[in-house]
Formats: sequence, structure tokens, C-alpha cells
Amino acid sequence: MVSRVLTLLPAYSRHLLLEGKQNLVIVHSLRMSSKLLSENVWDSDPELFKIIGKEKQRQCRGLEMIASENFTSLAVLQCLSSCLHNKYAEGLPGDRYYGGNQFIDQIERLAQKRTLETYRLDPEEWGVNVQPYSGSPANFAVYTGIVEPHGRIMGLDLPDGGHLTHGFFTPTKKISATSIFFESMPYKVHPETGLIDYDMLLKTARLFKPKIIIAGVSCYSRALDYKKFKEICNEVGAYLMSDMAHISGLVAAGVTANPFEYSDIVTTTTHKSLRGPRAGVIFFRKGVKSVNAKGEKILYDFENRINEAVFPGLQGGPHENTIAAIATTMKQANTPEFKQYAQNILNNAKRLSDGLQKKGYKVVTGGTDLHLLLLDVRSAGLTGAKAEYILEEISIACNKNTVPGDKSAKSPSGIRLGTPALTTRGLVEKDIDVVVDFIDSGLKLGKEIGEKSGPKLVDFKAAVHSEEFNGRVACLREEVENFSAKFPLPGYETY
Repeated sequence: MVSRVLTLLPAYSRHLLLEGKQNLVIVHSLRMSSKLLSENVWDSDPELFKIIGKEKQRQCRGLEMIASENFTSLAVLQCLSSCLHNKYAEGLPGDRYYGGNQFIDQIERLAQKRTLETYRLDPEEWGVNVQPYSGSPANFAVYTGIVEPHGRIMGLDLPDGGHLTHGFFTPTKKISATSIFFESMPYKVHPETGLIDYDMLLKTARLFKPKIIIAGVSCYSRALDYKKFKEICNEVGAYLMSDMAHISGLVAAGVTANPFEYSDIVTTTTHKSLRGPRAGVIFFRKGVKSVNAKGEKILYDFENRINEAVFPGLQGGPHENTIAAIATTMKQANTPEFKQYAQNILNNAKRLSDGLQKKGYKVVTGGTDLHLLLLDVRSAGLTGAKAEYILEEISIACNKNTVPGDKSAKSPSGIRLGTPALTTRGLVEKDIDVVVDFIDSGLKLGKEIGEKSGPKLVDFKAAVHSEEFNGRVACLREEVENFSAKFPLPGYETY
């Protein structure tokens, strides 16, 4: 038995074994550890790998229309799964709390440099922090560093298309941590047009006197008037923070309004329309802010306050594999090909909006300037939750969403639809026409099911899978999946 074991071990291990039987246990442990570290997930954990495979097939065979999702590139995925994941690098480049970061510093500086270049920013006038784990921590770091606890902020109300991190609360509960640690006051859209009511925003800001006004959205299909926001901020003495998470790819490509022209601070995620990793970035103005009556220069003081809020204030070690992915994302986004991609996103979104309206559906604000639209499905005889469910059952992924006038985010009347992921897979306007037909067929089938099942969502779901409707749902799902499977899924070809 011992001789058989010896033949399986390298020479140095055989030498250890001959020195003493006790070393056999050590060698065996080392080899087992090496085996665990070098095994592929499909060998070491087939149960998990099977589930991952199912998700891959869902993505390949379904139509991904969640506006905040996208398919990133193979280069980004390679960075995320690289050896950079292993390294701790608390602090900033050149000022770390751990050793061994000479190459990490190069990567993070490259990410900073490329990020500023992609958005055409002068490094003498703008700084950037690429360490936030995602968009929500990025926003919270700005509030922490600039507003300070119990300071006042204003953001678009969640039911009107804003984001949780802009300060959402209800009459009975503070929902977002932003509303817990800071005093927030929402501004609204006009209930009839669905457009931001800038006049009411100004009136409210005069009374509330916020430290920061947030120009940012989660589900609002029109370009923001950053100049108007800045005028309001100037009148009430507030900073303008633009959250461009949804439109960062469009801004990089120069196909939509540029928040940097008027903003003091800009935050973003790096996935969504930018098509990078799941991460956050903060931009902040540097240099001369103003000159006082004595001719003295007043400088922006954002840099240290924001950097220190990110670390050590709110985070530990940055995810340097993700920062590397940001670096390669910015390189990709700073190309003519990406600009055409961003324009195609807009073309597809407009085609989607026009097509659905021609079929009689109500699109909030009457159309879109961006990558998304908000569909009021009450015109289809459905709730947002029922529309989301029936579309998911035919392999179209979207999300239920409030529309102007809704009283509760838990019971919304709309669905949000976006085109970044479809555009990444190569769908063009003529393909969007087919998608419109699929959505129309799904919603009409959902309406028919709802008329039989009654108002409760649980009964609606049961009816979808009933003998009466299951076959028709399956038939439509097969059509969608056969159509979707014709388009490639970037970054997954070698998987």
C-alpha cells in the first residue's frame, strides 16, 4: 500500500514520507488542499454548477428587459474572476494600509484616469473615487461626507420615478437608510403629464433649504434639465448632485444631456447602460469654487470629505478585481463602437415606446428620451404585479413599477421596460417590433386570465398554470425563447 502511495507522490513528498510516517498525513493534507483549490466548480460542486447552468439558459433564451440590467463583456468577467480578488488594499493609491500593493495602485490609477477620460473631464477640475461597492453606497458616502447626519436633501420621490437612496419614506415608516440618517424631502412629477414639476421643486426647496438636491432617477423616461436644477440649487444655496446611474453609458457616448456641465457631484453605477461590473463611482469638483469680494479664491472641499466617507467611513478594503473591471469598461466605453451602441439603445427604446402606443397602451410621459419607458398596464386591465408575472412566464423579464398617482410601491400599476440588454445582444429596431408583438400577446393573455381568476395575485398565478391556460402560456414562451436564442450572449461564448 505504501509503495502505491509513493508512486503517486512527487519526489520531494516521497522524501518527506521516508523521514517519518507522521509526514504522510501532512503530505496527504497538502495534496487534498491543492486539489480543492484547483478543481473547477463543475467538478467540485456539481449541484451549484447545475443551477448556474439553468440561469445561463434563462439569460440565453429569455428577453432581458429590466432597465437596470445588462450583459457585460468577457474582458470584464475575466477581471472579476482574476487574482486581484485576493488582495486587500485599504486606502488610496500611494497611501495604503497594507503592503504588496504596487501593482494594485497602478490598476486603480488607471481606472481613475480612464474614467475621467471617458467622460471628457479635466483632472484639474474633477476628481473621482472608483472604490464604492455599488451605487447605493456611493450615494450614502456623498451624504455622509457632504451633508453630515441630519442634514437635508431633496430627491425625486420613489413612486414618481426616484430611487430608494434619494431619501424615500412613507407616512408611517422611514424605508431607506438615507431617510433614517438624513432629513429628506421628496419632489414630485406632475400627476397628469408625469414630468418633473420644477416650479413646485423650487417652491419646496425655498422652504426646506436642503444641503443637496439630487438630479437622478430610477424610472423616469425623459432627459433631466440639469441647467434648471442648478438654477434652483443656486437660489437656495444647495449643491447639485446628479445620480446618473441609469444613463452613465449614454452620457459617456454623448447621446444624452451631460450632468457634468452643471453638477457639483456626480454618482453612478457602472453596469446598467455602461455595461460594466456591478460597482459605483463618485465624481467631485476640484479647484476654485468662487472668488470672494476680497479677491480670495474659495476652493471646493469635496475630495477629502468624500474619500474619507468611502474609507474608512463606510467601507473596508475596496474590491480591486472590480476596479480592474471598471478600468477595462471605461476603455470600451471610450470608443466609436460604444457610441453607436448607445445610440442603438435610444433607437430601440423609442421604437418600443412607439410600438406599444400604437397597440393602444399608455406610456407614461407619452414616450421616452432615454433607454427605458414606464408602461401603465391599467389600460391592459392588469396590475403591475400581474403584468410582470405573465411576462416572466413567457420568458420576458421586466419589473413592476409605480406610475404617477399610485399610493403604494407594493401595489404598482405599471411595469418598467428597458433596452440596454437587448441592444447588447444585437437586437435592432426591426427586432424590437417582434418584441412589441410578444409583449402585446402576453398582456392580452394575462388580461384574459385575470378576468377568470379575479383580483388576487395568488389566484392569478394559479390560473396561469391551470389546465385551461398552461398550454397557451407554454406555446407563447416557446416562441419567445426560439426568437431570443438567435441572438448571442456576450461574454458567455466560452463558458
